[in-house]
Amino acid sequence: MKVKIAVCGKGGVGKTTVSGTLARLLGREGTKVLAVDADPNHTLFLSLGIPPEVAEKIVPLTENDELVQERTGMEAGRSFGGMFKLNPRVDDLAAKFGVPAPDNVTLLVAGTVQIGGSGCMCPAGALLKALIRHLIVGSGEAFVMDMEAGIENLGRGTTRGMDALVIVVEPGYGAITTVGRIQKLARDIGVDRVLAVANKVTSEQDRKTIEAALAERGVPLLGVIPFDKEIHEAGLLGKAPLDHAPDSLAMRAVQEFLGELRVILG
Repeated sequence: MKVKIAVCGKGGVGKTTVSGTLARLLGREGTKVLAVDADPNHTLFLSLGIPPEVAEKIVPLTENDELVQERTGMEAGRSFGGMFKLNPRVDDLAAKFGVPAPDNVTLLVAGTVQIGGSGCMCPAGALLKALIRHLIVGSGEAFVMDMEAGIENLGRGTTRGMDALVIVVEPGYGAITTVGRIQKLARDIGVDRVLAVANKVTSEQDRKTIEAALAERGVPLLGVIPFDKEIHEAGLLGKAPLDHAPDSLAMRAVQEFLGELRVILG
């Protein structure tokens, strides 16, 4: 299955768990998957099953000052008073900085910069936007991108070309109202296929509330992931949920969600 998926949502809804699990399940099907961590917390490694002692040595691309200066021609952190390349070379970054993960997955920690609206005129912002644009239109590999909360700070146009933008929603007013904001921003940058998965659902009432709110906004609900103490326990132990409890209710639900996504994407 060749897909390009961006996963987003309000902070704390479990999008990183969903991103990492989706990436590994895709990899188990034989697809070579590039998992891109564009969240400032940089915790995608955990749900991918990469040891902390390996992950702690990773420097996000946008925080690699030497790389930013080499590729853009200007030192990181500067935005005025000089010229830099708006389209730096990025085609070799996955091979040079990717970290192997289980199940045919490679992790690339892209990092993030504050580039809201039409984009940030800074070297790190140019590098990040060029990287995402290359991965979307030129890679040929399936990939899953774990975005930071919302999509404002990835810059206008960086998610264009995605097969699907998946919003992770949990029961609660804040998470549900975020859906409408993300949907509007997605429409503004030309992303047409916006889908949702409900997470941490504890009751039928939770499901109905989320389902009704999404229907009102015209966002399809493709899956419901129940609250699962096994996932909480995996986090406490610092383990990937798919390794700690592969047959848990939550992991089975993600597998079912992937099946629905496969149908939608043909």
